[in-house]
Amino acid sequence: RLGCCGGRQARMSRRYDSHTTIFSPQGRLFQVEYAMEAISKAGSAVALLASDGVLLAAEKRITSKLLDIRGLAEKMYKIDDHVAVAVAGITADANILVNYARLAAQRYRYAYQEPIPIEQLLHKICDLKQGYTQFGGLRPFGVSFLVVGWDEYFGFQLYRSEPSGNYGGWKAAAIGNNSQNADSVLKSDYKIGGTDMKMAKNLAVKVLAKMLDTTNPSSDKLEFSSITLKDGKPEYKVFTKEDIKKLLKDSGMEEKKTAT
Repeated sequence: RLGCCGGRQARMSRRYDSHTTIFSPQGRLFQVEYAMEAISKAGSAVALLASDGVLLAAEKRITSKLLDIRGLAEKMYKIDDHVAVAVAGITADANILVNYARLAAQRYRYAYQEPIPIEQLLHKICDLKQGYTQFGGLRPFGVSFLVVGWDEYFGFQLYRSEPSGNYGGWKAAAIGNNSQNADSVLKSDYKIGGTDMKMAKNLAVKVLAKMLDTTNPSSDKLEFSSITLKDGKPEYKVFTKEDIKKLLKDSGMEEKKTAT
C-alpha cells in the first residue's frame, strides 16, 4: 500500500509538470522552476555597477573551431543608445524579448522624443514574461536578463530579471552556470560606493575565472561591453579581442600562448 501511495503521489506531481498555469499542492509552478534550471546550465554572465559606468561580461561558448563568428558579442545586445542587456538561457527566447524591447524603446522615443527610462523598459519586458506564466498554451521564456543602462532620472542602473517576470535592482549580479560562486566573490570583493570602471573590469575578470573554473581565461571565450558617459551622453562600447587581452594582462590573468 505504501508503494501504491508513493506511486500515486508521483503521478499527481507529474500532473502539474506540464501545466504552466496550475499551481502544485505545494504552491509551486514547475515550468517556471524548469526554466530557471535551464538558465543555470547556460553560459555565465556578470554585470557590475561602477561610479563612472556599468560593465557587462560574459562567457562565450565556442562549440566548434569551424564556427564563423561575425560579431564581437553573442550574449550581449544593444537595445538603445543608453541601454543594453546580457542574457543567459535559450538564445532563441532571448531574441524574441530583445526585439520586443528594441521596439518598445523606439516607440517611446518616437512618442516622447526622449529615451525610455530604464526601469520602465524593464517593466514592459517583465510584464510580457509574466503573461507567459499565467495563460494556457504558453511556456515561460527560458532566459534571464542583466539589464544595464543610464537615464537622467537615476543615472547608471543594473537590473536582473527572471522567467517569472520578477526583477530587482543590483549593484553587481551574475546569471548562468556557477552563478552562486560568482555571487560569493561579488559579495566579498565588490565595494559599494567605491568601485570605478577600472576596478569593475578587474573584478569581472576574477568572477568569470571563478565561474569558468580556470586561472588563465582565454580572450576567445570572453566578451565585455560597457556603458559610460561621453560629453554627457551615454555611449555603448563592445570590447575588441585586443581590449580583452589587455584587460586580462592588467588583471594578472594573462592568457597562455598555445604552441602552433
